[in-house]
Amino acid sequence: MTRLLAELSGTAVTERLTAESVIVIPTGAIEHHGPHLPLSTDALLAESLATAAVERGVAAGLDLWQLPTLSYTKSDEHHWAPGTMWLTWETLMATLVDIGRSVASTPARKLVFMNGHGGNGALLQVANRELRRRFGLQTFTMPAGIQRAGSGGDTGADEHGLGIHAGHGETSLVLHVRPDLVDMSLAERNVPEHIAKLEYIGFNGMPVSFGWMSNDFGPSGVIGDPTAATAEAGAVLFEESVARSVEALREISRFSFTDPAHG
Repeated sequence: MTRLLAELSGTAVTERLTAESVIVIPTGAIEHHGPHLPLSTDALLAESLATAAVERGVAAGLDLWQLPTLSYTKSDEHHWAPGTMWLTWETLMATLVDIGRSVASTPARKLVFMNGHGGNGALLQVANRELRRRFGLQTFTMPAGIQRAGSGGDTGADEHGLGIHAGHGETSLVLHVRPDLVDMSLAERNVPEHIAKLEYIGFNGMPVSFGWMSNDFGPSGVIGDPTAATAEAGAVLFEESVARSVEALREISRFSFTDPAHG
């Protein structure tokens, strides 16, 4: 039985969805990922991971439904690279509002953005509140997969906490999902190690963020070290990601603003 919402008829949507249903929409991107990965990397991973998580969650008794992947998003940090397809923040926000309005016309009251592109993160947080205010939906944003910077040792790649784009983890995931789309002969390390020496400014949870374009760090557009990526490492990340996503979706399905025990 399908859990792809777009495969239902309009009548079936009203019959099969309830206020307890959770609608999941993967959000990705079509953007430059160095010379070794496809433009579709973020959309591919967001959809693959979301599909696996929805299928496993449904098997575990969750009422989950998946919308088609939103692939054209906010990728202006890669605007300089041919092939990147990006929307302005105004266009993407308007699109997210329109999607929220459409979801609100169904019986479902919970909408989850399962995001595979870091450049969407801030705007999705704004959209969460906008859709809550306008349409009364419960809205959530969560990562589609686990991304951790390689730290040497077993990973074979020390990215000094800076592996955020087309590096070890992301390349390993694509090698697991679609190895035919990866050309490892073109993989090159590009880690701005001087930034790792800073106390406050950086990526991955550092307290001071900053505006950047991917070619600020070099002409390849890579920020990380894909050279030691493997399909085996990708399989581990994929499984960890799906397992964590199912547990997150389980919690989302039970979430309430007020304590149910006190009415």
